[in-house]
Amino acid sequence: MRRLLGAVLGLLCTHVYCVRGVQVEQSPPALILQEGASSTLRCNFSTSVNNVQWFRQNPGGRLVNLFYVPSGTKWNGNLKATTDPKERRSSLHVSSSQTTDSATYFCAVE
Repeated sequence: MRRLLGAVLGLLCTHVYCVRGVQVEQSPPALILQEGASSTLRCNFSTSVNNVQWFRQNPGGRLVNLFYVPSGTKWNGNLKATTDPKERRSSLHVSSSQTTDSATYFCAVE
């Protein structure tokens, strides 16, 4: 009998945040992956921004800065962040998820 191990990678509520006139929308609203699966989280903003950061927060833990990526792509292990400032979007791709990836993920813009 095979046992499936699931990893909850992020619970991103679909919120539209508005700070100093910039609306930021994160999606999908919730993400549950099986171990080894891959997925992408998206962050869209209403206007041009100078920089984008991605954060993660482990259950009951502190907020950790994963990436500062004003444009282009950056890697950190099985995480890849890409920002296209002209298209006003950023994404965080999780590949080959592990149980240690279980967290809540956030984007922030300036």
